[in-house]
Amino acid sequence: MFLTIDAEDARPLYRQIVDGVKTLIARGELREGMTLPPVRQVADNLGVNLNTIAIAYRQLQEEGLVIVRHGSGAVVASRRLRAQDKEEARKPLRTALTQLVLNGLKDRDIVAAVREELELIRQKGDSR
Repeated sequence: MFLTIDAEDARPLYRQIVDGVKTLIARGELREGMTLPPVRQVADNLGVNLNTIAIAYRQLQEEGLVIVRHGSGAVVASRRLRAQDKEEARKPLRTALTQLVLNGLKDRDIVAAVREELELIRQKGDSR
C-alpha cells in the first residue's frame, strides 16, 4: 500500500490517509478481502503518530470501507453499495456540481473536469 502525506495540505493527516486509502480502493489496488498494513507499520512509514493512523482506520470503518478486527488488522470491505447508499454517495457530487454551476462553468467544462478527475483517480501511483 503506497500512501503519501503532504505537509502543505490543509487537510488533517488522518483525512489525507483516509482519502489516500479510498483512492487505492477506487483504483482497485486495494480489493475486497485484502488486509491493510498494521497501524504501527503505516505510522512508521509515514513518520506520524500511531493514533493518527488508528483514527484514519476507524474513519474508514465507520464509512464501511474496511472491517477492523482487533488482533488481525483491518480488511477491505465490499465496495458494493445498496440503492439508498448510492443516493447518499451522490450527495457530495451534487453539491460540488452545484458549486461549479454557481461559479459560472458551462456544462461541457464541468463534464470535462469530471472526466479529468476520474482519470486522475484511475491513474496508478498517485494516491492523493
